[in-house]
Amino acid sequence: MANTIPERSEISANHKWNLSSLFKDDAEWEKNFAILGTMLPEAEKKKAGFGADENALLDTLKAYERYLISEERLGYYAQLRVTEDEGNSAARGMSARFAGVSSQGQAAWSWLSPAIQELEENFVARCLASQEFPDYRVFLTKLRRFKPHVLGAAEERLLALQSESAQTAQEAFSVLTNVDLNFGSVETPEGPKPLTQSTFASFMRMQERSVRKAAYLQFYAHFEAHQNTLGALYAGSVKLDKYQAQVRKYPSARAMALFPDNVPEAVYDNLISTVNENLPILHRYYSLRKELLGLDSLRHYDVYVPLVKEVKASHPYEEAVDIVIDALKPLGEDYVRTLRGGLLGGWVDRYENKGKRSGAFSAGSFIGDPYILLNYKDDVLHDLFTIAHEGGHSMHSWHSARSNPFMCYNYTIFEAEVASTFNEQLVFSYLYDHGSDDREKAFLVATRIDDTLATLFRQTMFAEFEKRAHEIAESGEALTVDVLRKEYRALLEKYFGPEMVFESVSDLEGLRIPHFYNAFYVYKYATGLSASIALSEKVLYGGKAERDAYLGFLKSGGSRFPIESLKLAGVDMSRPEPVSAACRRFAEDVEKLAVLLHKE
Repeated sequence: MANTIPERSEISANHKWNLSSLFKDDAEWEKNFAILGTMLPEAEKKKAGFGADENALLDTLKAYERYLISEERLGYYAQLRVTEDEGNSAARGMSARFAGVSSQGQAAWSWLSPAIQELEENFVARCLASQEFPDYRVFLTKLRRFKPHVLGAAEERLLALQSESAQTAQEAFSVLTNVDLNFGSVETPEGPKPLTQSTFASFMRMQERSVRKAAYLQFYAHFEAHQNTLGALYAGSVKLDKYQAQVRKYPSARAMALFPDNVPEAVYDNLISTVNENLPILHRYYSLRKELLGLDSLRHYDVYVPLVKEVKASHPYEEAVDIVIDALKPLGEDYVRTLRGGLLGGWVDRYENKGKRSGAFSAGSFIGDPYILLNYKDDVLHDLFTIAHEGGHSMHSWHSARSNPFMCYNYTIFEAEVASTFNEQLVFSYLYDHGSDDREKAFLVATRIDDTLATLFRQTMFAEFEKRAHEIAESGEALTVDVLRKEYRALLEKYFGPEMVFESVSDLEGLRIPHFYNAFYVYKYATGLSASIALSEKVLYGGKAERDAYLGFLKSGGSRFPIESLKLAGVDMSRPEPVSAACRRFAEDVEKLAVLLHKE
């Protein structure tokens, strides 16, 4: 491990991504950026008579598509250049200038969607049936679904003008919790360490229980001091959701949030009810955790400390790629050949450098390779799983872009987490089957338990809280801080079970979750993991038909709604069975861990 973080210029070119599939250099980007600006007046020209006949509409859609493809490509390149070194002022300048022109482009084309909604049904039907419209059929069909919820031009303009102020609650929450709150420092065996929103999770993983307790109580004491403000901010966000749903004639805020993906509310309810039925499994895990930690009482600050120390192993990047590729061989030769070529041939920005964005992501576009940013470390096993995870996203993007027209190639977030966590399932199975000893296997199982708990059970608890909070507001009851804390405490007690002893401040956790300001989003993590578990087992233990069905899902892009595309892949998320199966596997992992650790 290096003692210093290198400058960007010190990283080998072979270890950086190669953005030439977008533009060969910044100079070529500048030329194309100048062209984007000249495309804006065309939007106004197309406005007059765009729906006069089929040819006029088709011509308008083609012009809009040309603009969007160019805009995506330029924005993609500029953003990637910023993330590789956020201190690069030239890249930041490119991104800022692009944002300005992009905003102008959105305004220039803002008339198109409402205008399409105003077209006569018979005219649209003729266009959809025409052989000239295959590239736009899905786009038009999905857009027209929103017609009952689109208001008149004057009302839409007022809502658009209000969009900036609608972010106030979320922005105020972020500033308060990330900037204004000073949590101080906590004494550790290595001396005092700063307590922040980011370091809180690290404190909760420390072996010294006294340090965990001190950090936990100190952290939530600051939230309690601002509980009324935090409660008012979240209540304001819920009220805004309620208002927008009423204005747009949706039966509820949840119905509005699920409408774009055409996800039935029964999917959301099935998730909650099925997880609730399986809560004894989760309670069994907490009982085991209490036993393994040797505690008289299990506290909220005891649930994140690792039960198994990380196995020390070193996998240089190229070796890690070999492991991932071997694990993914059930997906077929074409898949692994393409992914290997990308992971070793220019898709990936591999290592940390000064100014580089932390964490990891995959960012795919219609034109260009599906690039991956990593901060890979040889001695961190989780980073090997990250290669598989982000590689899953990139292969999803790669297949989607090559199998669909631009206007319907992009898949939803609902589907995105399936492809990434699917790959993780295969890598886990491979590493477990090739594990050298029980300690290594115990570490792998414990890690998967923690990941499943965080993604399936915890996100479902969050989803249930969001549902309850909005129901209270929509029924006309006051959503006070006391009501919010009471509702959240009831969920804590239900999900964590009888082994858990909570502090008086534990229910303040419900006031610090940033995802709640983007309502009815977190359930997608739980459904995505459930789907990926079901599909990975089909591919692992099935044959060519199961593999081809899964690859068909990757190729579907945005051509179908997510429930439909997953059903064709072989999993029906409108039914409870996939969630039940994920819960059963969690139970099997818990018992497997108990056996492995009791052998010691």
